[in-house]
Amino acid sequence: MNWDDAKYFLAIARSGQMLGAANRLNVSQAKLSRRITSLEESLGSKLFERTTRGCELTGDGAAFLEVAQRIENEFLQAQSLVRQSETTLAGTVRIGTTDGFGVIFLSPRLHLLQERFPDLNIQLVPAPRSFSLSQREADIAVMIGRPVKGRLRTRKLTDYSLGIYAARSYLKKAGTPEKLADLLQHRLVGYVEDLVFTPELNYAADFLPGWKSSIEISSALGQLQAVCSGAGIGVLHEFMAHPHSKDLVRLFPEQSIQRSYWTVWHESMKNTKKVAVVAEFLDQLVRQENHLFLPGSAG
Repeated sequence: MNWDDAKYFLAIARSGQMLGAANRLNVSQAKLSRRITSLEESLGSKLFERTTRGCELTGDGAAFLEVAQRIENEFLQAQSLVRQSETTLAGTVRIGTTDGFGVIFLSPRLHLLQERFPDLNIQLVPAPRSFSLSQREADIAVMIGRPVKGRLRTRKLTDYSLGIYAARSYLKKAGTPEKLADLLQHRLVGYVEDLVFTPELNYAADFLPGWKSSIEISSALGQLQAVCSGAGIGVLHEFMAHPHSKDLVRLFPEQSIQRSYWTVWHESMKNTKKVAVVAEFLDQLVRQENHLFLPGSAG
């Protein structure tokens, strides 16, 4: 078996379609198709069912995917053993984050990392979902809650608190709720229920059982903007709401819940210096500004 063929296989398995994989690898679809056919012939098994929706793994394809990923991980781990020293750190590191942490907190501070390591190319991918580190969607990620599946290394980054907020303009029109139960009479903003990818995001019900959002947005950053515009009442991260304190009112300030951010990377990257450097950088940033995530804490 040619390992290059296995790399083509991985690209198709991850994108779910021939065109996307071809674009990612910068090869023609015809070449990609020939390489997959060659791989299937060498294994004596069909790996994909090609449909109008794309390429779906067969049973043998799913089994081969696990093997190919293990081989890829071992190769990456071997590469990490010959990385340059930290003082000459170079290359690209992709950081996957939740959209709120990535856009509001991390992106304005990334230049500090690049100034420390000018030859390091930094990619930030904020998105309102989890990241597949095994499929190389990111080299290192900041996730909500500690992942329990996969060959992952984890480090708790910080706890953060959330509260209930409304814009002054909304309260002027709709009135201020006096007790939590009154929220049911107001327009509420929250997540799209069937797109919630982790139980950690079901925090609205922690404040009020029966919370039903009439405006659902699958992004913490989108919810922030909606609440700031006067669209309704929502549960917001305190560190995200703080810069908008002139426009927002914290309702029921005695009510607060906490969640946690975790720094996560794949086991195959454990000896990669750029990942270690980014993990330490994130720790330092959060320690220095922990008061944003947990108002009232020291530091």
